[in-house]
Amino acid sequence: MKTTSHTTEHRERVFLVGLGKKRPGRLPGVEAGQAERESLLELAELARSAGAEVTGSMLQMRERPDPATLVGQGKLEEIEIEARMHNAPLVIFDTNLSPTQQRNIEEALDRRVIDRTQIILDIFARHASSREGQLQVELAQLNYLLPRLAGQRKDLSRLGGGIGTRGPGEQKLETDRRRIREKIGRIQKSIEMVRKQRSLRREKRQAVPLGTVALVGYTNAGKSTLFNALSKAGVLVSSKMFATLDPTIRAVRLPSGRRVLLSDTVGFIRALPPALIAAFRATLEEVQEASLLLHVTDISNPHHAEQDAEVEKVLADLNVSERPRLLVCNKIDRLPKDELAALIAANPAEQTSGAGIVGKVFVSALKNEGLDELLRRMDEAMPIDEVVHMKLLVPLADGRMLALIHALGRVISSEIEDSSMRLEADVPESLARRLNAYAVK
Repeated sequence: MKTTSHTTEHRERVFLVGLGKKRPGRLPGVEAGQAERESLLELAELARSAGAEVTGSMLQMRERPDPATLVGQGKLEEIEIEARMHNAPLVIFDTNLSPTQQRNIEEALDRRVIDRTQIILDIFARHASSREGQLQVELAQLNYLLPRLAGQRKDLSRLGGGIGTRGPGEQKLETDRRRIREKIGRIQKSIEMVRKQRSLRREKRQAVPLGTVALVGYTNAGKSTLFNALSKAGVLVSSKMFATLDPTIRAVRLPSGRRVLLSDTVGFIRALPPALIAAFRATLEEVQEASLLLHVTDISNPHHAEQDAEVEKVLADLNVSERPRLLVCNKIDRLPKDELAALIAANPAEQTSGAGIVGKVFVSALKNEGLDELLRRMDEAMPIDEVVHMKLLVPLADGRMLALIHALGRVISSEIEDSSMRLEADVPESLARRLNAYAVK
């Protein structure tokens, strides 16, 4: 007899609203509102990642947004009818609403209204697992809430009851600006303490001579799948947006024998709120510290060029757009063979374009295709630590140095001689300098 599971998550019904700019003199063959429609489709994916059921959507083209209601009173009446027909108690706008606009729209629609920033905050609240990540989400939510307190007291009782409300919850903090500011101050101090602890861990890590490589790219480009394929780390792979928020770091051995630290980072998205870029410094600091960036792009996505442009914007904001970068064209298994061949012929791996890009590699992280070539190109692009061949005689009592040789180098031969160990090994140049005292001819 088949049993029915009662653990299925309740999916809140939502209606989506997009706003596009009506432009005169449109180019022939370019559909009006095409970019806005793509953004609305992305909002639908965000909503599903937050656990919602998308019941319908509407896109309005206007010359300029209405300062009071964004879409105008007439369009609000249409949205109210559509949302009621679709039985959707929540309406999500694919733009950032001012506090006044949000209040006016909620009164006109008589239902909850959130914007793009709130849905992203909700997803971050679901996926942040580290202490710092949770603190950063709460800080971002409180900073977002603070200017929206006026006139919202009747709505604050609903916090914690649906999409766009997770995080701080019903703590009475939201009813008092002073208390919220005090809470923000406490969170900022806690975050600073966690950052200092992380900085100490990074200093210890940097004491061991390893180059660092950071994966960057648009959300759902396949970064976590590639990270797992290269490092065998077993990081969560999900089609949901922002599934990876907390930094994960693993050591990877390159063809030359030297090892590097590989870090997975949060996926980027168009119109990612600046507050969130500032909030998730944990993963973004790994980008800023990296010697080499792997910019992962979903080459099978017809809009990958636009997505890459959004990634470029974030890298520029982080002041790392000039950092050496390999463009990793992922998901080649989704392309027809003739199309892939034509793409490679038109865009050879040696061809580079854009600031900081030092090469291009075509891979399928899912099928483990092209990974050997990627590792080879990473080896070539890493700006530090040539591999040096050494013969060494290290005292057995110096366990730390022996451990470093085995961890960072490639031991060719070893044998115990009296109270020492005689080794022949290929080691990074930075480690070789520390081993000169043990070198033998």
